Amino acid sequence: MKLVKIRTASTFSGGFISPPPLSSSRGVLRSSVLPVRRAERTREVHALRKRTQGGHAVRRSVNRAVGPDRIATVSAESIPVDLDRVQPGEEGVPAGLASRLQRMSGEETSIKEEFILFYTDETSDLAHKTADKADHITLGKVRWSTFDDGFPNLFVENALSLRNKHVAFLASFHNPAVIFQQLSVIYALPRMFVASFTLILPFFPTGTSERVEDEGEVATAASMARVLSAIPPNRGGPTSLVIYDIHALQERFYFGDSVLPYFQSAIPILKARLMSHPDRDIISIAYPDEGAWKRFHKQFADFEELVCTKIRDGDKRYVRLKEGDAAGRHVIIVDDLVQSGGTLIQCHKVLASLGAAHVSAFVTHAVFPNRSFEKFVPEDPEVGATSGFAHFWTTDSCPQTVTHLEGRAPFEVLSLAESLGATLHL
Repeated sequence: MKLVKIRTASTFSGGFISPPPLSSSRGVLRSSVLPVRRAERTREVHALRKRTQGGHAVRRSVNRAVGPDRIATVSAESIPVDLDRVQPGEEGVPAGLASRLQRMSGEETSIKEEFILFYTDETSDLAHKTADKADHITLGKVRWSTFDDGFPNLFVENALSLRNKHVAFLASFHNPAVIFQQLSVIYALPRMFVASFTLILPFFPTGTSERVEDEGEVATAASMARVLSAIPPNRGGPTSLVIYDIHALQERFYFGDSVLPYFQSAIPILKARLMSHPDRDIISIAYPDEGAWKRFHKQFADFEELVCTKIRDGDKRYVRLKEGDAAGRHVIIVDDLVQSGGTLIQCHKVLASLGAAHVSAFVTHAVFPNRSFEKFVPEDPEVGATSGFAHFWTTDSCPQTVTHLEGRAPFEVLSLAESLGATLHL
């Protein structure tokens, strides 16, 4: 057992250390947190350790303590703390306190802050994959049921054990009918005295309705942002909101100050897949319109690029190649999402007609309403690019379509699980 004395006139109770006001001839210094600074205090902590005997800090004279030294060394009492017994997440101990105390004693720590990840029935597979790939994530459970009148009957299991823990919720707003019951849990979890709360919403479903072009239109992206901005704060502060490849980056400004949008991208997952592809030396990236180019081109600096554009002719839209050369290349069309798939199919036809050796596609979010994925057929090797798509990569951000796409050519599902595990890491 190793003891370190924290010098303070208060007692260690309920997980909080409240040092008294500090005074000297130069004035009064007040602090309401543990009187140890971090990066700027590294050298001082090591010096303090050298002056320890048997785990008990040797007090220095008040008269010799000036400036930052005064904060680190002037105190009234000392309280021994057993570093072997104080663990993150322990009842009555604030998250991160144990690792902070270990740093005070000069010991290195490999402790990872654990997350408890809750999920819905639809996101169960992705949640289990994430927990399997990250040893700092354990799964929580919510009982999802309804009363006789159809309204949600919800119960968070082991709610008392969530105190001082880092908690996350993996949501899926793929259908308006499921949003209310998930929001009920999302609003409840931060109030369970958790150390932090992270909402993972891989697909922001109203992202394409982000602007108004005619008076009377309703930008439902802003409406959804307001709903999520109403999530109550937790002990650690605002909720962290993780979204993958939102349709437009400026949508971050739709959210209020009570949540912190954290925009992630699935492009690194695609790039890792392309590095192992046999055609990696002839791969080019194509964008179906200028908006997709603005959104993603900085992430493909090492690839040749092509840009398509949409031309309107009355009520019809046509796709044309604006920049780049497709001849002899394996061209991969990249966009954030697919709905009916009409634009991707037109883009495929244009690129194949211009001599592309193969044409594939990647979207982060495969929405595919009304089974529109059936429009996409695999390439016939004897015919070539004009016959269909060589590959169609997507992620498991839309669980309602993953079950239809797995094992169905030309589709290949790239899981977000590893990326989520890295995201939920303090």
